[in-house]
Amino acid sequence: MSSENAERNVSEDTPAVWDVVVVGAGPAGASAAHAAAVAGRSVLLLEKADLPRYKTCGGGIIGPSRDALPPGFELPLRDRVYAVTFSLDGRLARTRRSQRMLFGLINRPEFDQRLVESAQKAGAELRTGVTVSRVEQHGPEVPDRRTVAVVLAGGERVLARAVVGADGSASRIGAHVGVRLDQVDLGLEAEIPVPPSVAEDWKGRVLIDWGPLPGSYGWVFPKGDTLTVGVIAARGEGAATKRYLDDFIGRLGLAGFEPAVSSGHLTRCRTEDSPLSRGRVLVCGDAAGLLEPWTREGISYALRSGRLAGEWAVRIAEAQDAVDARRQALNYAFAVKAGLGIEMNMGRRVLTFFERRPGVLHAALTGFRPAWNAFVRIVQGSTSLAEIVRTHPMARRAVSAVDRP
Repeated sequence: MSSENAERNVSEDTPAVWDVVVVGAGPAGASAAHAAAVAGRSVLLLEKADLPRYKTCGGGIIGPSRDALPPGFELPLRDRVYAVTFSLDGRLARTRRSQRMLFGLINRPEFDQRLVESAQKAGAELRTGVTVSRVEQHGPEVPDRRTVAVVLAGGERVLARAVVGADGSASRIGAHVGVRLDQVDLGLEAEIPVPPSVAEDWKGRVLIDWGPLPGSYGWVFPKGDTLTVGVIAARGEGAATKRYLDDFIGRLGLAGFEPAVSSGHLTRCRTEDSPLSRGRVLVCGDAAGLLEPWTREGISYALRSGRLAGEWAVRIAEAQDAVDARRQALNYAFAVKAGLGIEMNMGRRVLTFFERRPGVLHAALTGFRPAWNAFVRIVQGSTSLAEIVRTHPMARRAVSAVDRP
């Protein structure tokens, strides 16, 4: 980062004023930092962990994720998926196949690291091992009304014209903005190293199991010599969710292999009217509660909302007064709601249907070719769940039944 890119005062004890400070270096934060840096602005990316770091995540890269990556980004794929085995709580298993790749599988530490490197190549500066304690838009820490103070643990302050919060589902920036959540789920996952004979059996194929708890499901994602095995269900059923994972691993014949990593993570979906900004501060990705409510897929939502946040943060940084900054923040919120918001609304309705009738969904995907074709087009990125429901009468009738008392 060249010194002329950040405004610097003559006084040495007055810190730089960055155009954009991004808090959190996951996919959302790295995408925001890349978008702002590409626009030629001074960008500081803050991350509390040392990189690379592990994240509980299946690591599926569907079409919308691929399409939201920075230009020229090379995906570090561990496997390419051409087949899906569906089962209903371990029963009625059936495998469907596609001639074209459905989606790719990555390890998050490697993927996230490459995204950060892409942002750095675009001009963003990275600081790791720093924890943000709070942000202030008024008061003694803030020199003027165009500036936001990001206060770090220990008292150091970093000044910015705009701030993007991408600090995960327990976001401090999200708390500052006032993000409200209405769906919280618990995901449990094990990274299980397996011998070559087992790995070969899973190569190019994933398993999706519709689980015993309402709205729950499990997955097996192969990544070379390791299988990522996980389950997700509504929070509040921790013991039952753990039992589901143990039973799932057992019936797959994987109980004899020692996991390299066992982890858990809460995913949080925003309420439909939850704010996405406050003053010169925006939130994106998990920090904003943006993810697909049915599948709880979050990488594509992080990449897409992160890129939008970076682009609109540039406009907020350029705003000369609070009125203009507010206008740009509202434009960001509109852009998110017009795309991701519509998809989330449909995902909520499909989740409600799935909670009530998982067997119907399983029968459709395994025995009704148009349903399988729709699944293929969604994961490949040529359409969306909302578009499928809008254009296919049978899907529309099924989901509309959820709205009737």
